[in-house]
Amino acid sequence: MNRFLSFILTAWIVASIWLGCVGNCLSAEVTIVVTDPTVGRVPCRMHLKDAAGKAVLSKEYPSWKEHFVFPGQAKLTLEPGEYTFELERGPEYQSVAGTLTIEDDSKSELEITLPRITNMAADGWWSGELHVHRDVEDVELLMRAEDLHVAPVITWWNNRNLWKDHPLPKKLLVKFDSNRFYHLMAGEDEREGGALMYFNLGRPLPITGAGREHPSPLTFLKMARAHRGVWIDIEKPFWWDVPIWLASGEVDSIGLANNHMCHSRMYEDEAWGKPRDAKRLPPPRGNGMWTQELYYRVLEAGLRIPPSAGSASGVLPNPVGYNRVYVKLDGELTYEKWWEGLRAGRSFVTNGPLLRVTANGENPGHVFAAAAGERLPISLSVDVTGRDEIEAIEVIQNGKVVQTVRPDAATYFGSLPNIEFDASGWFLVRARCKNPRTFRFASTAPFYVEIGTEKHRISKAAAEFFLDWVNERSARVKLSDPQMRQDVLKYHDAAREFWRGRIDAANVE
Repeated sequence: MNRFLSFILTAWIVASIWLGCVGNCLSAEVTIVVTDPTVGRVPCRMHLKDAAGKAVLSKEYPSWKEHFVFPGQAKLTLEPGEYTFELERGPEYQSVAGTLTIEDDSKSELEITLPRITNMAADGWWSGELHVHRDVEDVELLMRAEDLHVAPVITWWNNRNLWKDHPLPKKLLVKFDSNRFYHLMAGEDEREGGALMYFNLGRPLPITGAGREHPSPLTFLKMARAHRGVWIDIEKPFWWDVPIWLASGEVDSIGLANNHMCHSRMYEDEAWGKPRDAKRLPPPRGNGMWTQELYYRVLEAGLRIPPSAGSASGVLPNPVGYNRVYVKLDGELTYEKWWEGLRAGRSFVTNGPLLRVTANGENPGHVFAAAAGERLPISLSVDVTGRDEIEAIEVIQNGKVVQTVRPDAATYFGSLPNIEFDASGWFLVRARCKNPRTFRFASTAPFYVEIGTEKHRISKAAAEFFLDWVNERSARVKLSDPQMRQDVLKYHDAAREFWRGRIDAANVE
């Protein structure tokens, strides 16, 4: 009798659990179709959250942290409940937000229109980003979903090397959709002094096994520079080794829109980099302003290095292309022309607003010239388009904000009052958005002015700042082996000589 009662009780418990699951664990199928009214179905990115605010990802489509992408139509299997979603396709499209109510064992279809804000490529502006850590097999869909045109993929990074047990690909540059490109041999050397990124090499640099401090990153940088066509990027302006890398004269760009700036948050400290004064530049956007200030000091020191952008999707929670750089080209896009345009500074970086600026009718990167004794007036035309309300449009001249416009809208188009130069210098335009969680902005690359025989403005204060930085960095080197220490510090010594030379050559305080 006891056995019979035990059997009945067990059967009742199992049945109760099963019935409970039937009532509460059934799932439903939702088909989501996304279209651009002008071209039809388009790939996009989806941020989907359940009632508790937890991100819901997909096993069928490339997913990362808080989002997934799909090729214009997705079939999702979801448990019953309330969901919120946001759909995006890079900064040239409106975002669409909404809610989903999922009922038991149902099938439904959701059709969403994702309209364009503008078409940058139609005006000759082509988007790219320099910090992609995603799986190679997903890259084409990721680029389509973000409407991104150039994206080298990092396949080697310190001791990680995708090609360690595989032959190097015969075709390193991949072109698809007639105007999208990715390269399979991008790499990153990220150690104690910060991160340098390498593009357009034919094989990885031999950095596997390198220590935190030794060999110096300059060892590999000089090795890379021997290869024709290589591009070397300082990933962030605040890394400890930045003044040493700058002094080498071997870097091509510097990350003004970098991965500390994320889609829904900021990384608020400088990691293992030169810290800012957090009282003067408080979180959450202080790190973004510090990045700007350091880049302006680079320009004030007379170094003409264009800004770059990267998101580190695959490591940090950003989507691919969240931080991107647009390059202005005449005619069709080619991979080689895009890099040439970036080198010339015909560009702007952004993680939101689309910022098109001309100065006396010229694009960023232009060098204006005038004779000694002349005053050169500059007329600025500004076109800002985006989704976020703009907090300020600022003209930065020789490191100082000299004009501010506060549109209190997501778009702005107009001319700004003239700025003037009576000596060589530089200027750029920056747009900052009203976003309380992250530093959302856009910045043109610099325009340059050359008056008389002194072509470059060289600030003594900026050069002294970098010299002090080198001394501070040298004091942080912890290598007990004398030879290793000498191998590293010889580059610091060379940097000191460079910055002392800049101080001697300074033509402004």
